[in-house]
Amino acid sequence: MSNEILKSIMPVAGWPESRADEPTLTGGVDPLLPTPFRIGESSTATLAAIGLAVSDAWELRTGRKQDIAVDARRATASLRSGKYMNMDNNPISTERNTVMGTYPTKDGRWAYLHCNFPNHREIALSVLGVPEDRAEVTKAVAKWNALELEEALVAAKGVGGMVRTMDEWAQHPQAAAIATLPLMEIVKIGESDPEPLPAGDRPLSGVRVLDLTRVLAGPTCARTLAEHGADVLKVTGAHLPNIGYQEYDTGHGKLSTHLDLREQSDLDTLKGLVKNADVFSQGYRPGTLGNRGLSPEELAEIRPGLVYVSLCAFSHVGPWASRRGFDTLVQTVSGITNRQGERFPGAAPGPQFYPVSAIDYLTGYLMAFGAVEALNRRVREGGSWLVRISLAQVGRWLVEHGQVPDDQLNDVPSEFTAEAIASWSAESNTPMGRLGHLAPVLQMSETQPHWARPSVPLGHNQPVWPDRP
Repeated sequence: MSNEILKSIMPVAGWPESRADEPTLTGGVDPLLPTPFRIGESSTATLAAIGLAVSDAWELRTGRKQDIAVDARRATASLRSGKYMNMDNNPISTERNTVMGTYPTKDGRWAYLHCNFPNHREIALSVLGVPEDRAEVTKAVAKWNALELEEALVAAKGVGGMVRTMDEWAQHPQAAAIATLPLMEIVKIGESDPEPLPAGDRPLSGVRVLDLTRVLAGPTCARTLAEHGADVLKVTGAHLPNIGYQEYDTGHGKLSTHLDLREQSDLDTLKGLVKNADVFSQGYRPGTLGNRGLSPEELAEIRPGLVYVSLCAFSHVGPWASRRGFDTLVQTVSGITNRQGERFPGAAPGPQFYPVSAIDYLTGYLMAFGAVEALNRRVREGGSWLVRISLAQVGRWLVEHGQVPDDQLNDVPSEFTAEAIASWSAESNTPMGRLGHLAPVLQMSETQPHWARPSVPLGHNQPVWPDRP
C-alpha cells in the first residue's frame, strides 16, 4: 500500500521522508469499511510512525534497529477495538445513551447532542427543558435554530454542536486557527542533562507514565506506551463519570489509582509521583491543570526531563480553544458527519458518524508516537519536552488526505470476517473476568508489542510506582 500518509507524519519528528519506506505496510487500501475517508491508511501510518520511534528507542538501547510491519485491516479494526471485546465469552455492550445523537432543528439543519456522560446529558436536557426521552428531545430540538442551540449548550458547559458542511467549516474562524498549526508539536520547554532510558529488555522498560486522560484518545496513548514496556499508572477521580467498557478497552497494561485533585493531599501525592515519572499525559482543556500547579512548565521544574503530553479538543488557539469536545463533536462541526451521511445514509435520515472512532484512536496513536520521539530526544540531547495535539488537528489531517472516489465506494463490507477478528484477538485474565480483546497491531522483529498487565477496575491500585527492573 502507499506510504504517502506516513510521509505526512515525518516532519513532526524532523525525519526525512525516506524513513516512510522503512516499515512494511500490507492489508490493502481504503475503503476497508464503508466511509469515504481514508481511515485505514491513516491508522496504518500512525502505527508505523510509532514503530519507527520505538525502533529508534531500541537502537538507543542496543545499537540495533528493528523490522516493522503493519496490516491495514488490523489497524482499521483497532479504531473500534471496544466493539471486539467480550467478558467470559459474553458480549460487552458498547451502546450509546439513547438520547445521544443528531436531531433536525427549526431552521432545517441538524444539531448534535453529546449525552454519554451523565453530567453532559443533564445539561442538555436542562437546556431543552425535557426529560430523558428521545421523542421529547426530538420535539424540543425542533423548536431551536441549530446555531442557537449550539451556543446555549456551550454556555451551559454542555457538549453539542451544529452539523456543518465541510465548506462551512473551512470558513469558520476556529478552522482557520487550526490551519495555522502543524499536525502536532514536539517542543522543548526546559533544560536538563541527557538521560538514558531505564534498564530493561523492552524498548520502554522502566519508563514511567502518568495517564490523566479519559474516554479514548488519551487513554489509547498510554495503552500504546504500555505495549512497549512502559509502566503506566492511570490517575482518575472516583467522583468523575466514566464509561465502563471503554476502561476495559484502554486499560490494557496499566495500573489504576484514584486521586481527587480538589484535595491538597492528593494533589501533593500526584506531584510526588511526577518527581519519578518520565511521561505525564493529560487531556484537559487548555489552562485547566495550570490552575492546580500542573502546567507543563511547572511540572518540568518538579521533574527536569519530563515529557508532558497535552491533548485537547479544538487546539490551544482560536475562539474555540476552551471548548469541551469529543471525536463525535469534531466530526459534527467539521463536516465529516454531513459527508458520511450523504454517501452512506443510515436507517434514519440525517448526518452519520463514520463506522469507527478514527479521530480518537488516531490521536492516541500520534500522542504515543510523539511521547516516544520526545523520550528519544531526551536521551540524545536532554531537556524537558511538550507534545501538544488536539482532536481537531487530527480531524483536519484525516480530511486532508482526500476521499476515496465515489465509484470505489460500492459494496464495501461493513465488517471484517469472524475468522479475521479471531486471528487478531487475545485473552487476558482480569479482576473482572476473562477478557477477550484485540491484540496489539504493530509487528516488530525483536520486541513484539504486548501488555504485561491486564485491565483493572479504576482505582484498583495504590498511588505508588512499581519497582524498576
